[in-house]
Amino acid sequence: MLNVLLIGAGTMGSVHGEAYTKMENAVLTGIVDKNLEKAKALAKKLKTKAFQTYEEAIEVLEKVDVVSICVPTPFHKPYTKMAADRGIHVICEKPLARNLEDAREMINYCQEKNVKLFVGHVVRFFPEYVQAKNIVEEGKIGNVAVVRTSRGGGFPKASDDWYADYEKSGGLVLDMIIHDFDFLRWCFGEVDRVYAKSIKDGNKKRIDYSLVTLRFKSGVIAHVEGTWAHQGFTTKFEFAGEKGIIDHDSSRSVPVVLNKNTAGGGVAVPESPLKHNPYFTEIQHFINCIETGKDPIVSAEDAYKAMEIALNALKSIETGREIVTGENQKEEAQIR
Repeated sequence: MLNVLLIGAGTMGSVHGEAYTKMENAVLTGIVDKNLEKAKALAKKLKTKAFQTYEEAIEVLEKVDVVSICVPTPFHKPYTKMAADRGIHVICEKPLARNLEDAREMINYCQEKNVKLFVGHVVRFFPEYVQAKNIVEEGKIGNVAVVRTSRGGGFPKASDDWYADYEKSGGLVLDMIIHDFDFLRWCFGEVDRVYAKSIKDGNKKRIDYSLVTLRFKSGVIAHVEGTWAHQGFTTKFEFAGEKGIIDHDSSRSVPVVLNKNTAGGGVAVPESPLKHNPYFTEIQHFINCIETGKDPIVSAEDAYKAMEIALNALKSIETGREIVTGENQKEEAQIR
């Protein structure tokens, strides 16, 4: 039985906390939030203890095996390092950090302290995405040439309105469609180059929209759309192969449809209702990896690579040009 301390009592903190209460091999021993009233409200709901600081929680609780970090991105590194200093394993929400230097420091630090670091790229645990990847790997639509993905809804609301501070959040490119970058890299391998356009005015109108084109080393081209300018959250993807198309739209009742270019039309492949949501499945997987020592479906290095794609997209938006993978690192090396 692993004892878990939750850091952050916001939306994702609530999701993580509820997942732990349903597990047989983990127990939620406490919740930390700088807003003590918020921590107390969630702690009461989940029948655990509330603390205003991490230090207070560590002093009071007899044992903590895992911390679940669900606070704004700039706070991921300090909490990760504090946990690692005590030999506590870390489950951290994505993105791992705001910049690659901090992300690499977090990964290396946890390795040095011999603790595990997991990052919440939950799309790898959504059944419709897993099914699409399996269809591709089985060759049912032949070689994939073009992919389109879409994700988004309204501008997110959070404590201190931190999403509107792009120096902290990175906007929807780093905070939201990084999910699609990770998923597509999982399916098609490394990205060779990135080109992106964006319209945003987060500090005034709460509008953000980006369109990112990825060219994979495998030859696949992907168009990734993200929006914080629409009502109602939806996700979509379409994989175009030489033998058929995989199509998903979360606003429809059928999560995945395989349209094969053969006589007889398409075949719908619906998913059965889930006993547990993908967030529970993801966190349970991480807990099992801690207990068994097995490698996770998504690693900290995967999270780093997804960040690299997202940050290259932000650089493309800023400069108006295509960014080749590794270009930033080469420029930094030349400066040194």
